[in-house]
Amino acid sequence: MSLTFWAALVIVALTLVALVKRYETRLVLCVSGLLMCIISLDPMAAYNQFAKSMTTGNLIQSICSAMGFAFLVSYTKCDIHLVQLLTRPMKSLGLFLIPCCTLLTAVINAAIPSAAGCAAAVGATLIPLMIRSGITPAGAGAAVLAGTYGSNFNPGGAHPVMISGMAGIEPMEFIIENAFTYTILSLVGALMITVVEVALRDHKGSGDLGNIQTDTTGGISKVNILYAIAPMVPLVILLLGNTYVPAIKMGVAQAMLIGVTYTMIVTRINPQNAFKEFFNGAGKGYGNVLGIIISAGVFAAGLREAGVVDALIEALKQANEYARVGGALGTWAMAVLMGSGDAATFAFNEAVTPHAAEFGMTISELGNTVMCAAQLGRTMSPIAGVVILLAGMSQVSPIDLVKRTAVPMITAWFILILFL
Repeated sequence: MSLTFWAALVIVALTLVALVKRYETRLVLCVSGLLMCIISLDPMAAYNQFAKSMTTGNLIQSICSAMGFAFLVSYTKCDIHLVQLLTRPMKSLGLFLIPCCTLLTAVINAAIPSAAGCAAAVGATLIPLMIRSGITPAGAGAAVLAGTYGSNFNPGGAHPVMISGMAGIEPMEFIIENAFTYTILSLVGALMITVVEVALRDHKGSGDLGNIQTDTTGGISKVNILYAIAPMVPLVILLLGNTYVPAIKMGVAQAMLIGVTYTMIVTRINPQNAFKEFFNGAGKGYGNVLGIIISAGVFAAGLREAGVVDALIEALKQANEYARVGGALGTWAMAVLMGSGDAATFAFNEAVTPHAAEFGMTISELGNTVMCAAQLGRTMSPIAGVVILLAGMSQVSPIDLVKRTAVPMITAWFILILFL
């Protein structure tokens, strides 16, 4: 191994430390990638990769349009109407309210791809509902948290878009191909969170809301079914177009724009405000989501220039049965430590996943495994944004939540590796 290789490993170690300490993710990845390119005597490789990643067409179209649509749905409160519509039949389920709330959160997360955004919309209704039904505040918050896994079903999600693009298929095709895995993991999460909460006697709560927000209406007096349908419109179009009605098969961006049109028509929102909100969301999508993808690309370029990627691939070729386990374990651990698996997942998928065939796997298989493992790790990290948000809504400590989600997420991780 060359001196450059060992210096790159030191930079990688410092990068991990900086990420765990929660320094700005994009800055850390870009600086680390640039440093590795500099010690490899090719600094332009970092700048070239940055420029290349900025104009990745399928990522920009899918992610920015999906985020723009999500912002519009939130602005018009269509997401609240959907939550209210789905939660009203659940008030008398007793113990079964726990798994039902987890699965309902997963369903809504498919329409609202942001874990924190989904938790905010769902938690305001479900947490008081569960507490009034005799579930402790920590149990209520954890049940919602365990369901923030449904974003895998959203074709505008950054990871499905990135992996499907590398595999040469449409995002919805990738999701349909892996839907069984996502469904099983969601069911395992719902079952295990119920088992854990019963063991901790979370179903024997006092029903006292205390200082917890008691307005479960989300500011709406009556559910409008047309509003409630809006968040699901693009998802239904893409699902039908890729399965039973190929005549309406279209790209993610086109489906999101049809969703925007539908939302504007049924809510009769001022078109100027609608477009402002859509493009605010699109800009956030580029800055916050694509920004991490671009930065992860620069980091991966540094790893390639320093010879780290080649060394890793050779090692995985010698023991290719461990490639899947190693990728899943690494990204899961980073997600637990950092509160987000995005940086590790994007970097791994950028650098290693394109070589999946060299160790007996497809790009879709390896990329999907790494993505799922990272999301499971995030759901049991006490410093994850969604965990902190739900802890505040439940008036408990983040540790109280992850104490309940840790066993379900670890169980799901083992099922992912051993059986899916």
